[in-house]
Amino acid sequence: MSSVDPQTPAVLADAPVLAHYVRGGFIESAHRASVVATAPDGEHLLDLGNTRDPIFPRSSNKPIQTLAMMRHGLRMPPEHLALASASHSGEDFHVEAVRAMLASVGLTEGALQNTPDYPVNEEAKLEVIRSGGGKLPITQNCSGKHAAMLATCVVGGWDTASYREPDHPLQVAIKDTLEELTGDTVAATAVDGCGAPVMAVTLSGLARAFGRLASAGPDTLEGQVADAIRSHPAYLGGTGRDVTALIEATPGLIAKDGAESVYAVGLADGRGIALKVADGYQRAKPVILAAALRRLGVESAALAQLEDSPVLGHGEPVGAIVAVGI
Repeated sequence: MSSVDPQTPAVLADAPVLAHYVRGGFIESAHRASVVATAPDGEHLLDLGNTRDPIFPRSSNKPIQTLAMMRHGLRMPPEHLALASASHSGEDFHVEAVRAMLASVGLTEGALQNTPDYPVNEEAKLEVIRSGGGKLPITQNCSGKHAAMLATCVVGGWDTASYREPDHPLQVAIKDTLEELTGDTVAATAVDGCGAPVMAVTLSGLARAFGRLASAGPDTLEGQVADAIRSHPAYLGGTGRDVTALIEATPGLIAKDGAESVYAVGLADGRGIALKVADGYQRAKPVILAAALRRLGVESAALAQLEDSPVLGHGEPVGAIVAVGI
């Protein structure tokens, strides 16, 4: 057990209550969160909580990481660029596409260094177990990102064995791009769940970065990342995933969910949204995001799906998670 006991940052300690877990009309639990929406010029349109404190965006950083890789020579078809930006569900089409990404640069799945895991998709996980399989790097949700990282190393002539090290040219390039797009200085670097570095920036910076990606012209690398996400949202998430449904149903929008209850969205007009639920519990995240999108006047058939969060009693709906104060 670590002896480190850092002070709780304001983005967590001072976050307002933005969601209630309601059972039978009684508020059973409350979730604190910070939410920011930025204009194309970076000014704040919505600012709840201390959104200028750094957080780990976790997988919400992935589209920015993909941009960094493209800036250093990565070239792939759009579905593979979406998969590079993904926390995919490990369905068959995801796994086969990761193999194709690796094969395009002469590598196999043996080169992957991400943490072995079962697929996120429950049916895909059960199929692996029924067939006698186990946890593998290629079925873990970050294998598309790791395959893209390896491909970038091959293209750039960089060492593939050490691509996860923070001082590797690949990770330095990612840091530079993250700082440029967010307008922040990376405040901390740690090891993400998949084994690659994760870098801390502010919620405000994350929102700005997504607004810039979503509004970029189609002839730019930023625009190519955004268009890949828009055109292949199933590769970014998977069957039944709210991030996939949100992108499919909302013209011009890009989005990326992250672990520890982070969500980032970019709109085609250059506005961006980023949120972090302080306790890291995922259940309130889509409900809060839907409320923020409604506050900005965004209309989408997917908002009802984001808000669909029944609280069950004896298997029957007896309440819901509801956004408050947004």
